[in-house]
Amino acid sequence: MDANNYISANPHFCKSALKRYSQWDFIDIVQRHGIKYEQRKHGQLFCLDSAKDILNMLLEDCAQLSVNLKTHVTIKAVQTNTEGTARYQVDTETVSYRCYSLVIATGALSIPKMGASGFGYQLAKQFGVNVLPRSAGLVPFTFSDHFKGISDRLSGLAVDVELSCGKVSFRENILFTHRGLSGPAALQISNYWQFGRVITVNLLPDFALAEYLFMQKSKQAKAHLKTVLSAHLAKSLVGELQVLFWAEYAQTPLAEIPDKKLQFIAMQLQSWELKPAGTEGYRTAEVTLAGVDTHDLNSKTMEAKKQPGLYFIGEVVDVTGWLGGYNFQWAWASAYTAGQFI
Repeated sequence: MDANNYISANPHFCKSALKRYSQWDFIDIVQRHGIKYEQRKHGQLFCLDSAKDILNMLLEDCAQLSVNLKTHVTIKAVQTNTEGTARYQVDTETVSYRCYSLVIATGALSIPKMGASGFGYQLAKQFGVNVLPRSAGLVPFTFSDHFKGISDRLSGLAVDVELSCGKVSFRENILFTHRGLSGPAALQISNYWQFGRVITVNLLPDFALAEYLFMQKSKQAKAHLKTVLSAHLAKSLVGELQVLFWAEYAQTPLAEIPDKKLQFIAMQLQSWELKPAGTEGYRTAEVTLAGVDTHDLNSKTMEAKKQPGLYFIGEVVDVTGWLGGYNFQWAWASAYTAGQFI
């Protein structure tokens, strides 16, 4: 885990916090609490029982430190305070709190049904901290062209692919949905996609596909191309691809398909260009891209440079991680960093 796993207008900003509190520090807490976990692909660690074990771990540590948690509280106003040593006053519907340090850990716009909102951005602007334009990240793609029908018919099918946008690629599953494409690879690449751009799908990333088809042409001369490819891809997917790329050769034995056509088909299957109409937006996005401008924050403390005692941590900040725990780690690391100075 390092800065390369994160997206930010200032790619160096996250380095200090990630170094101060690494993934090994968090794993150490998990082990001390006796939570059982396992390693799956890509080195990712998952609880053996439930993610609630992690929540309970955090709540137990809070209880040991006499942290007072108050939920379902509506904040009416946040303002600077001039009385005594308190620098900020937080007014709720029933009571006001005064504090020397105020940490904004409000998350972002993703998954509003869980309470996500732009409240943190409003506070940043209120106190003169710049906020960069936001967009949904780690989010499924939607389509409005012919591919929408294909994805609808293939809905529920997962395929291991290499998915690219420009120079960025991810090797993971894509999932066909009624709306378009989801799955880990699609979510990852969505962070790098912009409206109007194409994404490129390599359906058989482990193959020198053209050479393989030429070889099968001599080995299985009477076989149909659909039969040969169905050994490596789902039959339903191959059926859709056949309509797109070799409909006129659907009933032609492999031996009678010209080499140039086989080469063309191989190229299409390994660089299938799709043009999303958009994404599903914040409703299903796992993160929000951009946010509080890191140039207005001190990377070593997370404090606003022009507003002493005001700290921003986690997803509200313009630091967005890849899928796979990176955004959690940024939450822990940025929180730990701020905690050293409040």
